[in-house]
Amino acid sequence: MLKEWIEKHRNYLALQGKSPRTLDGYEFDLLQFTGFIDQYFGGLKMREISTLHIRAFLKWLSERPDCNNTLGRKIASLSSLFKYLKMQKVIEINPMLKIRRPKVEKKLPKFFSEKEMETLIRIPDTDTLFGIRNRAIFELLYSCGLRLMELANLRLEDLDTKRSIIRVTGKGNKQRMIPVGAPALEALNIYLQRRPQLAREYSSNRIFLTRSGKNFDTTQLRTILMRYIDLIAHDKGYSPHTIRHSFATHMLARGADLRVIQELLGHSCLATTEVYTHLSLEDIKEAYEKGHPRSGE
Repeated sequence: MLKEWIEKHRNYLALQGKSPRTLDGYEFDLLQFTGFIDQYFGGLKMREISTLHIRAFLKWLSERPDCNNTLGRKIASLSSLFKYLKMQKVIEINPMLKIRRPKVEKKLPKFFSEKEMETLIRIPDTDTLFGIRNRAIFELLYSCGLRLMELANLRLEDLDTKRSIIRVTGKGNKQRMIPVGAPALEALNIYLQRRPQLAREYSSNRIFLTRSGKNFDTTQLRTILMRYIDLIAHDKGYSPHTIRHSFATHMLARGADLRVIQELLGHSCLATTEVYTHLSLEDIKEAYEKGHPRSGE
């Protein structure tokens, strides 16, 4: 019975526009919770599950490494499920109302310096077709602060070269219009002239195509881009997503309004974007301490 409601909950979230990755994460967490209930309490009906059962599950989880991050994610999954069950009138009282999320220290996102980004963008060999494509990918990621999935899903009709803007479909299928900088636009135009060499009869209208003319997925994109990133940031823990953080950090450092950055990144909540204010202040402080002659007095 528990598993049936987990499946219904997944279908409900899918209709709300949640990403497949989020759906898989929630389902994994909830099936783990179901397994715990079956093992330690002999199986219970939904309306029999109380706050005590949930706390027992969380205590069991807390004995594992990195428990704070794990607990936060499990609580989010359980909260979503029991909120849905209350809405469906399967339960009368939501047992999650008395459960508090653990405080998790937020890690400041890493970012490339402007000089590092310039170096990274120049690495692809533009004497080759794939170098031209990869240069355009780097330029667009940095120019627009895109997620890899957003870039992979871009279609030819999403790009308006006359107005220098691109339509991006983000999380929850929400669309936003983003200006494209001149260097990125130039790199895109050069690539689009050569794109027919990648296209096959079965190719889609996606802007970026693989060697075989198929659509990219995020794993393929990450593998290609990491080859370049490792050349300038080996062992630093940087990734293609670091380019998105760099976009936001550099925009803020040059005086862009936080709400504008929020809109460009596609963040639904300003608090998500505010992490870049802390990061930039830390960066300024570090630069001051290194460069000001009286900083150590």
